[in-house]
Amino acid sequence: MISEATKARFAREVAKYPADQKQSAVMACLSIVQQEQGWVSPEAEKDVAEYLGMPAIAVHEVTTFYNMYNQQPVGKFKLNVCTNLPCLLRDGKNAAEYLSKKLNVELGGTTADGLFSLQECECLGACADAPVMLVNDRQMCSFMTPERLDALVEELTAAAKQGVK
Repeated sequence: MISEATKARFAREVAKYPADQKQSAVMACLSIVQQEQGWVSPEAEKDVAEYLGMPAIAVHEVTTFYNMYNQQPVGKFKLNVCTNLPCLLRDGKNAAEYLSKKLNVELGGTTADGLFSLQECECLGACADAPVMLVNDRQMCSFMTPERLDALVEELTAAAKQGVK
């Protein structure tokens, strides 16, 4: 069940659209759920669908189409490494594999300590800065050489120890 506070946040998003098009807020509502719960569960999809008056399968289609929605719990830090062609040509795949080895986790997995989830992703729109990655769907990181990846992992690990989100 979604809380009244969450419903209030949903209402602010729905208010941005004509009354007969409130389903247009589906992506924003899914983002709110993910911000609050860390992932979008099947139950949350149903709650969003009910709130917006749309079929649950339509919400599920949105959740599964975009890789920014976590369909299962993820680590404190979700690392998305772009492996589309421009990044691939500039070592994007190598960056993903480097992180996989460094963190001792398969692509698509989460480290044993729950700190990092690692996955490949589609284009992030910063091809000139390749290879690029996104941390927690918010922080873009560019020119991710092994040295920069090491520094990022150290920074995030230190932030986790200090209780920073």
